[in-house]
Amino acid sequence: MSTHVKKPGWFTVNVFNRAVAWLTRRGISVWGSRVLAVRGRKSGQWRTTPVNLLTVDGRQYLLAPRGHVQWTHNMRAAGGGELRLGKNVDVFTATEIADDDKVPLLRAYLRRWKAEVGVFFDGVGPDSPDADLRRIAPDHPVFQITVTN
Repeated sequence: MSTHVKKPGWFTVNVFNRAVAWLTRRGISVWGSRVLAVRGRKSGQWRTTPVNLLTVDGRQYLLAPRGHVQWTHNMRAAGGGELRLGKNVDVFTATEIADDDKVPLLRAYLRRWKAEVGVFFDGVGPDSPDADLRRIAPDHPVFQITVTN
């Protein structure tokens, strides 16, 4: 498995993510934003982070543009979590998508959010050939979510 991680800078952590999370907690989705809550794999405590919820062909996905970050490790251990938008809480289970099946999901994610996260994909964009998307697939975990509540 890839160990690819692109850590966020000070501005992202202290300004951007906090602003998006603040709005999302108040019920204002910024281009599909949700607050992901997942139990820590070691502590068992709830951990939260803003995420972009991707919908493709009626199915919902969480994709990690920064790679194998803490929430992805926690998601694998917990098998699911919660997506929050204002007072609405969707409890879900998560199934990780195999690298060979990620190409259309990566393309859809980049088509929607390239301006926000494109820098994390090493020059690969929504119009890149399938081979380029397949090459970066191991670096970006993708989970299909199934709402259970």
